[in-house]
Amino acid sequence: MPKRVAALVLLCVAQTVAGQQPRSAFAPEGITPITLGLAGYAKVLCSAVFVSGRDPAEAFKNSGFFLFPDDQRAGVTYAVDRDKKLVRMTHGTTTRTAKFYGDQGCIIHPQNHDGIFFTPVAVKTRLPDAASQPWPMGDAPLGTSKSDVPAEIDRAHLDKAVDLAFAGPEALTAGFIVVYKGQIVAERYMPGITKDTQLESWSMGKSLTATLFALLVKDGVYKVDDPVPVPEWRVPGDPRGAIKIADLLHMSSGLKFIAGQDPDYTPDKGYPDHTLIYTGAIDAFKHSMTRPQQFPPNTEGRYRNSDPLMVGWLVKQAVTRRGEEYLTYPQRALFDRIGIRRHVLETDPYGNFLLTGYDYGTPRNWARIGLLYLQDGMWQGQRLLPEGWATFVSTPAPAWKQPVYGGLFWVNGDGAWPIPKSAYFANGAGGQRTVIIPTHDLVVVRMGHHRGDRAGMRSLRDALAELMLAVPGRSETLHH
Repeated sequence: MPKRVAALVLLCVAQTVAGQQPRSAFAPEGITPITLGLAGYAKVLCSAVFVSGRDPAEAFKNSGFFLFPDDQRAGVTYAVDRDKKLVRMTHGTTTRTAKFYGDQGCIIHPQNHDGIFFTPVAVKTRLPDAASQPWPMGDAPLGTSKSDVPAEIDRAHLDKAVDLAFAGPEALTAGFIVVYKGQIVAERYMPGITKDTQLESWSMGKSLTATLFALLVKDGVYKVDDPVPVPEWRVPGDPRGAIKIADLLHMSSGLKFIAGQDPDYTPDKGYPDHTLIYTGAIDAFKHSMTRPQQFPPNTEGRYRNSDPLMVGWLVKQAVTRRGEEYLTYPQRALFDRIGIRRHVLETDPYGNFLLTGYDYGTPRNWARIGLLYLQDGMWQGQRLLPEGWATFVSTPAPAWKQPVYGGLFWVNGDGAWPIPKSAYFANGAGGQRTVIIPTHDLVVVRMGHHRGDRAGMRSLRDALAELMLAVPGRSETLHH
């Protein structure tokens, strides 16, 4: 989810008439926005407890609440069953359940089915213990002290930038890392959070989807200019046949996928598809590919979950067609190659990755992903991403009216952030950011609990401005 979506999702859930059925052929009949919100809230709480190891009361207050209308939240109760590893959340006579399924994290149980529709799979790393390898392939200390930073960095400004990132307890900043020329030069966590805590990452997972897809482009499986190979779309006369893979990556497919942040959204349009894929316990891939066309492709940039979900579907198609295990593909093909030993990618009840938002990683994980892009897709002398991929994702998408979105990454083309316009970032709801600043050889990761979003973004803005004073950069005008 992008900035502001928390409030918009809350608005559209709260304003949708209770009892109105969602506009979806794949959502159970009779399910209401309250019931959907309850399911999503239960899932986020389940993940906070069983994936992140957070206190239930703290997580209930600070995460997941935006999926449920505030004016009715006082009537919500929850129960955490640590033996069965599930969360039950109740409002009135309705109870929804989410359960922890190991390496697939927490998954919502459909209202009429006490379980899921696939067999969970263990995800194991092939890497040795992280303590046995130095950064970035591991976490072993380099033997340097805090004062040992490159001479060209202004230590006072760097320290102040970290302090600013944590300024104000209301920001709920959980972790902050600065990587300069491939090395960690600053790192801090809130009490109770460590470098190994898997934190809610939300829509930073969209950028991860682009990265997983890029591996298949490098393998020659797909080309971004190819039409999207959905058989139903390829029927003569179907306007969706004109959608190219690049349009999905640019969030410019034109699929009719109602979202609360649409400029023309009104509550009478019904429960947003954009949110339904999180709360509905539906087949999210199938729901996305069966949406009709609303705009001609590559004419209207809209932030909608349909497009990254369809890219995710392309990944699943290619991996399973090769006879490989889909649920372990990210670990095998990407994470093990860049030093990530655990990164929890959750699914819908049908076993499809919901990388539009249900993903959990550590700040160091995200710093490694950012570093892969900072290095133009190279990793320790080996090319992992196609040549030019980093340029593709960081170039403003042509159909967006403002230069703020690229290829499943956000871009600073409007200069809204106090960093160079060439900077780009993975963004997630609640203030999750992985910022890549090529001109300064920097990757900056900020993660936090959702309730601190607005205050956290003010803190991050101040921290980035200070960081620009700490680190020398190549010539490019800064925009404050």
